[in-house]
Amino acid sequence: MKHEWKKHEKNLYMPGQKPQIITVPEQKFFMTSGQGNPNSEEFAQRVGVLYSLSYAVRMMPKQGYTPEGYFEYTVYPLEGVWDLTEEGRKADVLDKEQLLYTIMIRQPDFTTEEVAYRALETVRKKKPHPLLDEVTFGTMKDGLAVQMLHVGPYDDEPRTFEVMKDFIEKNNLEVASMKHREIYLSDARKTEQAKLKTVLRYRVKPK
Repeated sequence: MKHEWKKHEKNLYMPGQKPQIITVPEQKFFMTSGQGNPNSEEFAQRVGVLYSLSYAVRMMPKQGYTPEGYFEYTVYPLEGVWDLTEEGRKADVLDKEQLLYTIMIRQPDFTTEEVAYRALETVRKKKPHPLLDEVTFGTMKDGLAVQMLHVGPYDDEPRTFEVMKDFIEKNNLEVASMKHREIYLSDARKTEQAKLKTVLRYRVKPK
């Protein structure tokens, strides 16, 4: 049976439009970090490199190598962890050039350092790109978190964050980090702004 994250990991990827408390386990990712406007060409190229690597892992059995524990699965969605530079934090209006980000795509649990290395070597041969050298493979663990589905343009996210912050306060929690996570369920190139679906997540801790 094919592992589909939309069906089998609904609690992590398919929340409703009301905040919920969850515990996010340690997960494996291909990651790349940068600064600047997410509408830039460099950002788009970083996304492309992550997808190339993710599909390289998924297609390995068809290329003659089957990782131990391999199973059929749907490639996970793009995610991003967002922050601001010191200068960006002081500004009254969001300056997208001051955004700091780590974008990533989760990999199945069977992905080892060796599997990740093989994927990198495959993509280097088939689709070489200078930004491949900036990709890392590692784990992240959000732990206790509050998340909610945001429907609409990315620039409208602050209203959803306000709902989440109110929920966090009422549940005697506090935001553990100024960074927040976004999981992109829609392809921004093919979806109307008003219909974009994005999971927003804050790591939290008890007060």
